[in-house]
Amino acid sequence: MWPVLFLLASPQCVAPNPPATLTIKHATAATELNTDPKSPLWRHAQSATIVKDCSRQINYPKVKTEVKSFWTDTDVYFLFICRYETLNIFLPADNSKPRVKLWDRDVVEVFLGDDWNNIRHYREYEVAPTGDWIDLAIDLDKKSDRSWRSGWTTAARIDDKAKIWYAAMRIPLQSVSEKPVTPGTRWRMNLYRIEGQGEDPVRHFLCWNPTCVLNRDPNHVPENFGALIFAK
Repeated sequence: MWPVLFLLASPQCVAPNPPATLTIKHATAATELNTDPKSPLWRHAQSATIVKDCSRQINYPKVKTEVKSFWTDTDVYFLFICRYETLNIFLPADNSKPRVKLWDRDVVEVFLGDDWNNIRHYREYEVAPTGDWIDLAIDLDKKSDRSWRSGWTTAARIDDKAKIWYAAMRIPLQSVSEKPVTPGTRWRMNLYRIEGQGEDPVRHFLCWNPTCVLNRDPNHVPENFGALIFAK
């Protein structure tokens, strides 16, 4: 339960209408996945920013997050560039298998779905500063299938000097949709960052498209997702 005083002190949140959109360009080929935003891999990627709390009209410029993205014939790519003050991570790191409850520590997340009719069905992809990860097939009306794997590739890096951590993802298009992806295809999407010390009521839950709900998980609100648009 979120503390009552905490909620009373929060400005009213109104979900954006229309919701946020990110239009990404197609690349004919991509080099090996990396976390360097200045590398040729990311040079022509499109960018989005995560700076606002999911459920309140509050900005957190000290942990402003940039997200770069593009797509190829087989995959969609994301790079998160995360400023930080302190890190809240699982140690020792173990990226040999999914890290259950990764969302209880610092993490970035991508939620993707191709179904505009059954919006409660989508995919979830998470990466932590340490490289720990988890991918999930979400159906809010059924028990999640924990055995599902997307076949994605991830990378992560912490720059202690600059106080920035990076997370890169290469997500197979077929892990989200059985339908061909072509220029003009639209998927439902939201981008998230969870960060901060302590229990959930005092951590920061940031959303690209604010979901504006209270006293429930602020991430799993598919009615308030934005859209990813695949361009040429």
